[in-house]
Amino acid sequence: MGWSAVPGGYQVALRDGDVVARNAKGRELRSVPASLRDDPTVLGLRQLTEWLTRHEAQCRTDIERWMVRSLPVPVSVLTEVWPDEAWRTALTDLVVAVLDDDGHRDPDGVGLLRDAGDGQVGLVDLDGDTVRRTARRIVIPHPVTLDDLDDLREFAAELQVRQSVDQLFRQTWVRGPDVDPTATRCGEYSGGRYDQLRHLTARATKLGYPVRGGNAVCRIVEDGRTVEARSWVGADDPYFETETGDLVFTDRHGTALPLGAVGPVAWSEGTRMAAALYAGRVVAAQEEDGQ
Repeated sequence: MGWSAVPGGYQVALRDGDVVARNAKGRELRSVPASLRDDPTVLGLRQLTEWLTRHEAQCRTDIERWMVRSLPVPVSVLTEVWPDEAWRTALTDLVVAVLDDDGHRDPDGVGLLRDAGDGQVGLVDLDGDTVRRTARRIVIPHPVTLDDLDDLREFAAELQVRQSVDQLFRQTWVRGPDVDPTATRCGEYSGGRYDQLRHLTARATKLGYPVRGGNAVCRIVEDGRTVEARSWVGADDPYFETETGDLVFTDRHGTALPLGAVGPVAWSEGTRMAAALYAGRVVAAQEEDGQ
């Protein structure tokens, strides 16, 4: 942390995202003096903090998109961004899989990402060994596609791994045998009552799901096919009462898909959205008491 001189004999610096100040005697102050509020150096540090916050959030968003869409990531890209602390923090300890020339996952190239450079990735494998694998591309698998997910979760817990991007401990849903594969609607999370529509749309937006045409929307690209999960929220007056509706999946033309034709990632992410919206419902007192 470097200190910068400002008027009045003070010095300011950036620490953990906050601007801190000390006086001419070197004693750190509880807050930045009011006289320095509009100082160009202080304003610059605050603007830098805001930019870093946005940058960190964008890194996590981009990585989550790679994961949800199972997009192959060139190791050359990882090498370029690795020196950036925000990227490195977001990528470290994510489960990655090395892809062969045909785009298939190498079973011996799966582990927690620890390093990237010179055409290689550094991994901690399931045996706890630190290894380096030569690779041109990797993929950050969606957890629902990991056959050894339980083992990986246990392994990560033993190592006290904390992922910046929600991957290993992300809630997943698997389509059960009770789901009619020919149906085009899933009503498991319908009927969640909200006092006002605006409360439901605000929750959807906060969770990162845009609302269009009365539906909260989650778009997934799986196996090269675009699928849109839509959970009905309502299209009336925003101050009217509403309920969560059925979950449907559509193709890129807006045609509803049979539930049996929905891939595992799209099913998991769509159901995750519907469940999150349903969880914010108004719960009646008797339901809370289990009556």
